Amino acid sequence: MEVYRQYNDYTDMMTLFEEIVEAAAMKANGTTEVEIDGNKINLKGPFPRRTMADLIKEYAGVDFLAIETDEEARKVCDELNVPVADDADWGHCMAAVFEEKCEKHLIQPTHVIDHPKSISPLTKEHREDPRLVERFETFINTWEMCNAYSELTNPIDQKERFEEQVKARDAGDDEADMMDEDFVTALEHGMPPTGGLGVGIDRLIMILTSSLSIRDIIAFPTMRKK
Repeated sequence: MEVYRQYNDYTDMMTLFEEIVEAAAMKANGTTEVEIDGNKINLKGPFPRRTMADLIKEYAGVDFLAIETDEEARKVCDELNVPVADDADWGHCMAAVFEEKCEKHLIQPTHVIDHPKSISPLTKEHREDPRLVERFETFINTWEMCNAYSELTNPIDQKERFEEQVKARDAGDDEADMMDEDFVTALEHGMPPTGGLGVGIDRLIMILTSSLSIRDIIAFPTMRKK
């Protein structure tokens, strides 16, 4: 019996998440077929792996990888009626278009891979395109089910990313990260190749139980004040 496996990067995390979902479906329902909100969904892996850029090209008709400047990216968002900040960079524009034009089409399980670097400060740079990172989010029934990536282990790169996040936060971006000197110091002492995975357990349970309201599956829901 296998008792240990090492998970190094985001491709390993995709396989791990597929195994979790399939096993949970079989344990809960005895089948990987579920139906929710009128959609019949097959939770058996492997799931398709689609780049964010390819999905945008398919559903919005724009090749974001051919866009070279932040200004051009903001112009595309304006043409597509996708709201972004006046100073939004290429990566934030790409993510905004994906959220607005693509997520609603992702009914069957789909790994969306290769996200923009500027929205992923803790993630290792993509091996082929420095504008991207090795990160994925898995969508089922249009819902984001998990977020995972190859952990950034270079302390110099990580500190520079944090500094960019601090600038963005000072400029009004409430979602930007703050500087974490302790984390950078830890990286300076060494970190092996690592993959991280965060799963939305509540959403997974909603899928497995065909529940459209999160209140139906939370064990101890927040009650309104009398």
